[in-house]
Amino acid sequence: MERVIFELAQLLNVLLAAILGGAIGFERKLRFKEAGIRTHTIVSIGAALIMVVSKGGFEDGTADMSRVAAQIVSGVGFLGAGIIILRGQKMRGLTTAAGIWATAGVGMACGGELYIVAVGATIILIGVQCLTHSGLKLFKVKKYYTVKIKFRRNDGVGDKIKELFQVERFYRLALERRGDETFYSATLHTGTEFSSTQLDEIMRENECIDLLERCDDE
Repeated sequence: MERVIFELAQLLNVLLAAILGGAIGFERKLRFKEAGIRTHTIVSIGAALIMVVSKGGFEDGTADMSRVAAQIVSGVGFLGAGIIILRGQKMRGLTTAAGIWATAGVGMACGGELYIVAVGATIILIGVQCLTHSGLKLFKVKKYYTVKIKFRRNDGVGDKIKELFQVERFYRLALERRGDETFYSATLHTGTEFSSTQLDEIMRENECIDLLERCDDE
């Protein structure tokens, strides 16, 4: 009977992990992230379950528990790596992967009966996510826009284009000859978002520019 009561108590730890993991996942779902309620809940449950098994399933609890807990960290790290993708010049999914890793920690705390730590960490995690997405200037990440440009070589035209787009250098610079004229093709990473109307106006005002194209997915 005592064993049944013990296991039911441990099951409550797993249930608490599910609730806390679901709360973290709900915040991620509101922001349309790749990993939402289900992923965070399952990760938290899994971490708590493994902690519970490591406590109650081995006679030599201390040594085995530390080894099993270490494998949770490694396993969740592997799961998080699958979420991170490189799209063009941008890395996506880092925050989501870090959130899953932290959610596993919440599950481990529940399985280890550190209830105040588990609940407190959940509140802190959700609070940090909400704060950093609040739109405050302090937490805004500088966004860069990619523009492809082709222009004729003239004296000072390179400096003029850099000043116009507020950039310090050209990327993927290539040279092309057409008869007696030399053309440069390059990519610009600018902190200013230019609309199609603005780009069209820039081309009209600068005859040396042959092509301007926004590349938002790069």
